[in-house]
Amino acid sequence: MYLLYSLATLAVLLVLSPYFLYQALRHKKYIGSLKQRLGYLPVSLNLDGDESIWVHAVSVGEVLAARALIGELRRTYPRLRLFLSTTTRAGQELARRNVREVDGVFYFPIDWTFSVRRTLDIVRPRLFVMIETEIWPNVLRECRRRGIRTVLVNGRVSYRSFPRYRIIAPVFRRVLADLDRYCVQGEESAERLMRLGADPGRITVTGSLKFDAINTSPTPGRGHERVLRFFRMSAGRPVLVAGSTLKGEEAPIIRAFNRLRTRGSNPLLVIAPRQPERFGDVERICRQEGLSTVRRTELPIDAEPRGDAVVLDTIGELAVVYQIATVVFVGGSLVPAGGHNILEPAAFGKPIVFGPYMQNFAEIAAAFLANDAAVQVQSAREVDETIVGLMGDPVRRARLGAAARALVDANRGAKEQTLAVITALVPPDRGSAVVRPFRVVH
Repeated sequence: MYLLYSLATLAVLLVLSPYFLYQALRHKKYIGSLKQRLGYLPVSLNLDGDESIWVHAVSVGEVLAARALIGELRRTYPRLRLFLSTTTRAGQELARRNVREVDGVFYFPIDWTFSVRRTLDIVRPRLFVMIETEIWPNVLRECRRRGIRTVLVNGRVSYRSFPRYRIIAPVFRRVLADLDRYCVQGEESAERLMRLGADPGRITVTGSLKFDAINTSPTPGRGHERVLRFFRMSAGRPVLVAGSTLKGEEAPIIRAFNRLRTRGSNPLLVIAPRQPERFGDVERICRQEGLSTVRRTELPIDAEPRGDAVVLDTIGELAVVYQIATVVFVGGSLVPAGGHNILEPAAFGKPIVFGPYMQNFAEIAAAFLANDAAVQVQSAREVDETIVGLMGDPVRRARLGAAARALVDANRGAKEQTLAVITALVPPDRGSAVVRPFRVVH
C-alpha cells in the first residue's frame, strides 16, 4: 500500500511539475526549499541530536493556531527542543518572524520514506504534533516504527474532504491507526473520523485552538503598535477591510466601496489578498475601477493613508489591521473555497460579513449566525447591499461586534484541553530545565 501511495505521489508531482516550474520562475517559490523538502535539513538545526517536539502547520492559518499551543509546550517540556515546520512559503515567513518560542523552523518533507527518514534523523522527535487536517501516511508510519508519539490537534474533517476519504476508507483506516490521539474542533469532525475508521477512544473534542490563538493585546516594538502607525486614521473615517480575498471577490467589494464613495464620507478600502502572488493583480483591479491605490509597503509611517485603497502586500499583518475596520468582509467565502478565519476580526468586536461558502469553518460560522454575531450573504449583490447598509447603521454594527467578541471570549479553552491530552500521552520530565542559547531571528 505504501509503495503504491509513494508512486502515486511521485506521479502527481510529475504531472504538476510544469506548474511548480512556472511558480519557481515567476514567483521564486519552491527553489530555496527543495533541499529541505527532500529531507536535507542543516545539521546545525539540531547539532547535538537532542530529543524534540515537532509541530507541523501547513500555512499561515495553521501557524497562527499552533502559536496558541507552542508557548505551553515550551513551558511544559523545557528539556525538549521545539521545532516548527510549514508547507507554504507564507507560513514559513510568518513562523520565522512571529513564533519566537521554537528552536528552529523548516519546510515539511515530501511524504516519501527516504525524505521522511532524513528529517526524523535530524529532528529526533519524541512527539509529532499535526495542526488541523495534515495526515501523511509515510510520516505516521515511520513515527510508529520509531516509537514517536503522534497527535492531531485542532483537527477537522471538512465536508469537501470527507467524501474523498470515504472512497479510500479501508486504506485510510490503516493510516489513522498510526495516530495516537485526535484532538478535534467539534462533534461533527469527531463523527466523521469515526466513520472513517478512527478509534473512538482516541478522539477528544477540544474545541478550536483558533479561539485561544487570538491575541488582542498590543505588542511593543515590531508588533501591533508598529503596524498601526502606518494607518493613522482620522476620527470618523469609515474603513472597509476585505481580508483573505480570492479571485472573483474583489470586484463586488469594490462596487460596494464605490457606492460608499458617492456619499462623500472619504472611506478607505483595505484589501488583503489571500495569495501573495495576487498582490499585483488586485492592485491593477483597484486602479481599473477608478480607485487611487497604494500598497501597504509603500505607506509612510505615522501618516494617514492617502487615496482610496490600500493593498495589504505583507504577511501576518491582517489581524492587526482589523482593528481599524468599520466593517469587515472575510474572503474565500463568496467563491466556493470554504471560507477563511472570522475569529480575528471578531476578537476586536468588528461587524463581520461573509459569503455562502464557509464549509471550512462550518461549526464556527453556524455559532456566529445563531448568536447574531455576523452576517452571511448569498450573492455578490447582497455583499453590496449589506456593506453599504452596515456602514450607515452604527447601532447594528455595535450589536454585531459586541456579540462577536463575546462569542470568542466564551469559547476559549481548547489550549488547556489539548495540552491535557498531550501530557497524558507524553508525561513531562520534571527534571531541571536545559539552558539553551538564544536563537537569532531574521
